[in-house]
Amino acid sequence: QVQLVESGGGLVQPGGSLRLSCAASWNIFSFKPMGWYRQAPGKARELVASISSGSGASTTYADSVRGRFTISRDNAKNTVYLQMNSLKPEDTAVYYCNGLGSNIRSWGQGTQVTVSS
Repeated sequence: QVQLVESGGGLVQPGGSLRLSCAASWNIFSFKPMGWYRQAPGKARELVASISSGSGASTTYADSVRGRFTISRDNAKNTVYLQMNSLKPEDTAVYYCNGLGSNIRSWGQGTQVTVSS
């Protein structure tokens, strides 16, 4: 059973920064590409960033966050991170991590990010 535990969310003013963490109890974590997703109230869950397996040399971003968010991973800690800078009110959502495509597992509880003055 894979468990994903997200943390690091909170309330931040527009223009601020947060760093999200996701700890995965997944014994083949390093072999799996990972993604950060978010779900805003009344909207569908969307993928905002992904990172390739292994060293994580390849990353992709949704247009809405490119240039502001950075995804990274530490395989020794089975953890994936999302550094979020220049936050905007429209970034307000619950953020989740998970695998990609057929590697998606049970969703964790997510971490709430609220961007507001």
